[in-house]
Amino acid sequence: MSFKPQMKIPATYMRGGTSKGVFFNLTDLPLEAQVPGAARDAMLLRVIGSPDPYGKHTDGMGGATSSTSKTVILSKSTQVDHDVDYLFGQVAIDKPFIDWSGNCGNLTAAVGAFAIANGLVGAARIPHDGVAVVRIWQANIQKTIIAHVPMTNGEVQETGDFELDGVTFPAAEVVVEFMDPSDGEGDMFPSGNLVDTLEVPGIGTFPVTMINAGIPTLFFNAEDLGYDGTELQDAINGSTEVLKRFETIRAHGALKMGLIKDLSEAEARQHTPKIAFVGKPKAYVSSSGKAIAQTDIDVNVRALSMGKLHHAMMGTAAVAIATAAAIPGTLVNLAAGGGERSVVTFGHPSGTLRVGAEAKCVNGQWQATKAIMSRSARVLMEGTVRIPNLTSD
Repeated sequence: MSFKPQMKIPATYMRGGTSKGVFFNLTDLPLEAQVPGAARDAMLLRVIGSPDPYGKHTDGMGGATSSTSKTVILSKSTQVDHDVDYLFGQVAIDKPFIDWSGNCGNLTAAVGAFAIANGLVGAARIPHDGVAVVRIWQANIQKTIIAHVPMTNGEVQETGDFELDGVTFPAAEVVVEFMDPSDGEGDMFPSGNLVDTLEVPGIGTFPVTMINAGIPTLFFNAEDLGYDGTELQDAINGSTEVLKRFETIRAHGALKMGLIKDLSEAEARQHTPKIAFVGKPKAYVSSSGKAIAQTDIDVNVRALSMGKLHHAMMGTAAVAIATAAAIPGTLVNLAAGGGERSVVTFGHPSGTLRVGAEAKCVNGQWQATKAIMSRSARVLMEGTVRIPNLTSD
């Protein structure tokens, strides 16, 4: 049996916020991968190196964590008054599937830079110096995102002194606005309640705030789950039993939110909903050794992504946190001290993050109008990614 030579596909490896992934221009993909389906998924799985029973991604571009097993496909926008369409794929590490059900808020920070560098934004919209306003259509969730990308001498400015906890080195600041981040029509609380009760057979019954903002998220009180909200990754990820418990809770939450019709569907919908727990502000030492004082934060939040406690915070989950914090009576708002607020600073395993959000109640239903945060992004490598042909002679 003879085998075909490897395929070469133009690609860019980028960091966005506290994530990194492989970015593609839609028109650079093989024809069969330019449309959704099995061929596209198979190609992207092979690029990342999944499924990998060793959990290392040794034979691919993935980093064997939920933050680094990501793919992005960009194209000129098909939407009026938008520049680029952004499609995100969260690649499972040890299973052969890609979850297309949600957005990656962190990688959103890199979308504008890629779009500008690859000719997806009209030249008239790109200043020689200043800030380019890139209008992004997030195709997974059908929402508008605005990225403010700094420009110098006609090129994207990537270097700078903006520091982001969870990222080792400083870079240029990219302000990202998530417009109307509520998921779907009507009330962003699926049940219409700010706090519900979730019964999980064999585990317990818990108060929960279920919100569709940024990304569908389940918020629990840390103390109800046996934690205080200052935990680092090893406290959660070191126990298979603990992770299984969280996944069981998440699956029942997904069912209660109406995201799945049967518990068995949760296994193939790992990216959403997210599960998080909140605690009142309390001092701790971050994973980098940085001391976080109680007065530095309004609330502690820990969130899981793809079955593991995240090393920092997912950008979309940060939108959910800020939105929930802005609405009096949610578990996030109560943990942050209650009352009305338009900005929240929360603690996560790598440090702190400040996020703003605006929400309003219209005819008895809460709606999020905008969430805003600062991230950074840069190109790590660009050229071609190689993968074996998926068929043999």
